[in-house]
Amino acid sequence: MRKESSMLAGVRRIAVIGSGIAGLTLGHRLKQAGFQVTLFDKARGPGGRMASKRLEQGSLDLGAQYFTVRDPRFRRFLADHASGCLGEWTGTLRYQRPDGTLSPYHADTRYVGVPRMSAITRALSDGLALNTGTRITRIGHTPDQGWQLQDEAGASWGDYDRLILCQPPVQARDLLAASDLDDEAGVLADHLDALTPCWAVAAHFSTPLSLGYDGIQFQQGPLQWAANNSSKPGRKDAGQWWVLHGSSEWSDSHREATGAEVEAALLAAFREQTGETVQPDQVLSHRWLFARAEVSAAQGHLILAGGELAVCGDWLHGGRVEGAFLSAESLLTAWGLSG
Repeated sequence: MRKESSMLAGVRRIAVIGSGIAGLTLGHRLKQAGFQVTLFDKARGPGGRMASKRLEQGSLDLGAQYFTVRDPRFRRFLADHASGCLGEWTGTLRYQRPDGTLSPYHADTRYVGVPRMSAITRALSDGLALNTGTRITRIGHTPDQGWQLQDEAGASWGDYDRLILCQPPVQARDLLAASDLDDEAGVLADHLDALTPCWAVAAHFSTPLSLGYDGIQFQQGPLQWAANNSSKPGRKDAGQWWVLHGSSEWSDSHREATGAEVEAALLAAFREQTGETVQPDQVLSHRWLFARAEVSAAQGHLILAGGELAVCGDWLHGGRVEGAFLSAESLLTAWGLSG
């Protein structure tokens, strides 16, 4: 049943651009409250940085490697919409100290999607009106018709009473600027550095490595993270896949490097850090331009355009997968829809 609030009086239709965790959370919660919600995403499927890649030898989590659950609302949300595709990753994790020695990673319950990370966002998209492969390139608002959206193919979408952007700040700013919403774009300009890039390299080893751990966070060199993707629950890989993430600084300084250059550099760093000499038989790379949230503040969300437009994302709530959910919840609370 519709829950009216003073900020949503008369609102029927809401559009959400972006179908990561924040967008999917808003899709479900607003639908449950009785609104007509339509989501748009430029990618072929939902998930954002929860994306996975399917290959002949298995599947890879190239973005988010795992997540934790601390807020009971997030736990309930996952139980309601994605309980069948969650698993606990009990892999042995290590942390590299500044002097190069290794210590056990802090104790925590870490979750992943089963059989791949994207299974969670696929499950969360069930029952939602989601238009994938749809890049919105221009938006406009009038008092009579509300929000009108235009995609890169020239198709128009509307009329929406509210619009929520669940995109990286650079993409949100560029959309607003292209739509002549200069004041709103100016607000986003203060957040452009909230997300830093990350190069990801996946390496397949036909003979499993024996390093004594399944994941490690580095403090030295170009690598920040390496994980045995095949050690996660539900993976039925032939051989063993390792996923390597470059540090934010290194990835930023190598934005324009070729995939081959990145693969060579991060694999060399992996061999140097681990002492492993076995060569992979397959390597691939992926550049995340907007990957890691470098903020700790919990601003939560932004409300712009006199209350007609909102912005959400993990970068507005301290990062982390759960931060995306909490960003969406903060907007819902501001709209009088806290659950």
